Amino acid sequence: METMATPDALVTDLREIFGERLRCVVAYGDGTPVHTLALVEELSVEDLDACARRARRWRADGCAIPLVLGTREFARSLDAFPLEFGAIIAHHRVLYGHDPFEGLEVAPDDLRRACEVEVKGHLLHLREAYMEAGGAPARIAELVEASAPALRTLLENVSRLEGQPRTDAASLTAHVGARLGAEHERAFAGVLASLESPLARGDAARLFPAYLRATEALADYVDGWTARR
Repeated sequence: METMATPDALVTDLREIFGERLRCVVAYGDGTPVHTLALVEELSVEDLDACARRARRWRADGCAIPLVLGTREFARSLDAFPLEFGAIIAHHRVLYGHDPFEGLEVAPDDLRRACEVEVKGHLLHLREAYMEAGGAPARIAELVEASAPALRTLLENVSRLEGQPRTDAASLTAHVGARLGAEHERAFAGVLASLESPLARGDAARLFPAYLRATEALADYVDGWTARR
């Protein structure tokens, strides 16, 4: 796991705001801004006001506004946000208090259902945006490039669903290619390549049909994943 800067001032502020009600603070993700999750026994509007007064300084220090949850609320939210909490569980470190994720894991069925919603939403977006592009190569290139970050996150979540978490583009496309075939692997690899360098307009227009077919195949795969376990 990469080293992240410790947001000392933010933790100090949260301890001042919540006192003994603050149970823990964890950092998660990579890079800047640093994202944090804080669990508290009680959470009021007055607490939010106190946090709001410090928000500008936190951002200036390279910290995102913390995700603050009540302990009971947190315990009942793993099934509601399986992708989000699954990512935090996979990559976090404790800044204060106990590790709230010790012994916890996202239920596979919850994760599969969330992945299904994500991939089918991605598919619907691609179809709608393609029609809105009106066949213009420049707009299709913009569509493909704009969708690449979401595709990468989607493939990361599918790999986590299968208990083989990956983050680099080559491993992600190889993982899905082993399940869907080389044609779909090439299509996804072409899209993710746009994260490194822009696609030529003609290349994007030629890539899109294969990209759409690959996304349709992935939606079918995730939809039937329970039967394949």
